[in-house]
Amino acid sequence: MLIKTMDDPSALLKELELRAAGAGPAAKHAATELRIRKAGLKGESESAYLIDFHFARSPNWAVIHDLRLEHRGRTAQIDHLLINRWLDLYVLESKHFHAGLKITEDGEFLRWDSYRKAYAGMASPLEQNERHIEVLRDVCGTIEWPQRFGLRISPAFHSLILIAPEARIDRSKRFDSSRVIKADVLKKRIWKDIETENPLFGLLKTTAKIVSGETVEFVARQLATLHRPGERKREATPTASVAPPPAEPRIEPVFAPPPVTAVTAVTAAEASACVCKTCSEKAGEILYGKFGYYFKCEACGGNTAIRFTCEPGHKPRLRKDGSAFYRECADCRSSSLYHRNRA
Repeated sequence: MLIKTMDDPSALLKELELRAAGAGPAAKHAATELRIRKAGLKGESESAYLIDFHFARSPNWAVIHDLRLEHRGRTAQIDHLLINRWLDLYVLESKHFHAGLKITEDGEFLRWDSYRKAYAGMASPLEQNERHIEVLRDVCGTIEWPQRFGLRISPAFHSLILIAPEARIDRSKRFDSSRVIKADVLKKRIWKDIETENPLFGLLKTTAKIVSGETVEFVARQLATLHRPGERKREATPTASVAPPPAEPRIEPVFAPPPVTAVTAVTAAEASACVCKTCSEKAGEILYGKFGYYFKCEACGGNTAIRFTCEPGHKPRLRKDGSAFYRECADCRSSSLYHRNRA
């Protein structure tokens, strides 16, 4: 199931085009930036098409493209994320190399510089993806997660680097570069991981970790609501003069729910902001279904979808804490009690 598509980059590209149309070093810098970003977007779009072709319609997989997470001063820009019913999370990084890639025996990544006719160093996409996984792992610890026998089911994180099918890769036999693959063999690689797993371990994994497709969707949509759009990452360049200095990390505020004493002083119906669309009653429960959270009216039994509005561009969400539900918006830094289910 497709949860999130790529963000629209047209505004950023238009801005770079306007800057590149000028004169001087700034225009030259913008032109280089524009070329690099277009190449990176081309690689991501090609990978997204292949991923969607195999996984977007499957009820056993959730697909998220272009997910940017911020957590405790760290940022992860994940090109593609796949989640299956065994809670395997495949973190996929797309790289576009129009002239080829070389991986040395020490694990150093080199890209061919057509202008200089030589290889130039670049940041390791494997190390970059590991940093993304660290942030993703911490974020997963903050959301509602499937449990079995009262314990959270442990997710498994997998890192893969996707290269364009037509790109050339020169590998060293001394360095394990098996996680660097062509984008068109992703499905075969994933199924190879599953099929080569120890049979006994695979059986235990199936019985102990498998969850429903609705649960996979629930987890994926929680992650998608945490997406924080920002300036898109760029491909690493051979010369440091082209790369802009890193931005200062932004720390997301931690929302504290309102004191419980303020809620227990009124009835559940009086404390509720939910209103039944059929009979306008407030008494009822917030439940989770196939399409997310909804309000189940106690009076008429009708269902009302829960959708929030805020300032343009803001993405408010519903956070559950026991029987209490809070409406929160990270963009305007607000948190308020929305509803409390009966104990």
